Amino acid sequence: MTKDDIFNRIVSILHETFDIAPERISLSSSLNADLDIDSIDAVDLIVQLKPLVGKRLQPEAFKSVRTVQDVVDSLHRMVHDPA
Repeated sequence: MTKDDIFNRIVSILHETFDIAPERISLSSSLNADLDIDSIDAVDLIVQLKPLVGKRLQPEAFKSVRTVQDVVDSLHRMVHDPA
């Protein structure tokens, strides 16, 4: 799975779940400041991203996530981590 694939899935989830217009979402978008995603919403997002990784997501991996790019990078590492 490429970073573009992950980004497109995130855009889809944010649109379908939180009614955020896709054109508002970019890699540099701040989850909180730009997209109004709070900590509760972030948990919902993580739950929906789990199928992309195919394994349990560790909340610690998302503690430093601030932008959509951060989410893409974290998920990409998880998908391509052999452990």
